[in-house]
Amino acid sequence: MWFTNLLLQHRLTYIRKEMQKKILWVAFVMVLASSLQVNAQYDKQDSTYKKYFVGSTLLMLGNLDRVNNPAFIQLNVGYRITPKDVVFLELKSSKFAWPLGIPWGKSFDAPGENYPGYVRQKVIGFAYNRFWWKGLYTGVHAMNAFQKYYDEDNKKIANGFTLFMTYRLGYQVKLFKNRFFIEPSIGLTHWPVKTNTPPSFQAKENKWPKYFGYEPGLHFGYNF
Repeated sequence: MWFTNLLLQHRLTYIRKEMQKKILWVAFVMVLASSLQVNAQYDKQDSTYKKYFVGSTLLMLGNLDRVNNPAFIQLNVGYRITPKDVVFLELKSSKFAWPLGIPWGKSFDAPGENYPGYVRQKVIGFAYNRFWWKGLYTGVHAMNAFQKYYDEDNKKIANGFTLFMTYRLGYQVKLFKNRFFIEPSIGLTHWPVKTNTPPSFQAKENKWPKYFGYEPGLHFGYNF
């Protein structure tokens, strides 16, 4: 009986993950499809222009996950050099227990693929967005992650560093006369620099690529 219950639990976890992914993709497509009309209206009617913004990401809703809770926090602080050129600082904190290169599918957060412990990290990132047409933009993010590795007994075993590079394609939707905005996007992240990973963690990572594709994003912010 216990084995049957375990299989059922694992199956329900996988189904829940697939449903979360599908819901996120549906939301992304709906927002992207509706944004063309919204931005067209503001382009013609709204002449306000804000130099600065603060924001975060709705992906913090992932903290509701009980299997691989990321304890994720993010703060963005930005400056518009021109209406088309934007730079911003990203401050993040998170925790993860599965290799980041595991793609969407049956192995994502699957039992047996997790580390023999977990990683906590603090991230300082620098990003640049270039707007090309209305709200359509491309972006590049360089994120410096200072990491602490913990074993299964919650004991720190190593300090490490990873440089994450993310490339994004997205669309900005202006709201309430450009006072607020949301930015659905899709990205590719890889990590060209990774240092001091414990061997037991590295053994898990060696099974997977050093990049993660089709990474959804849903930033939001307040302009001032």
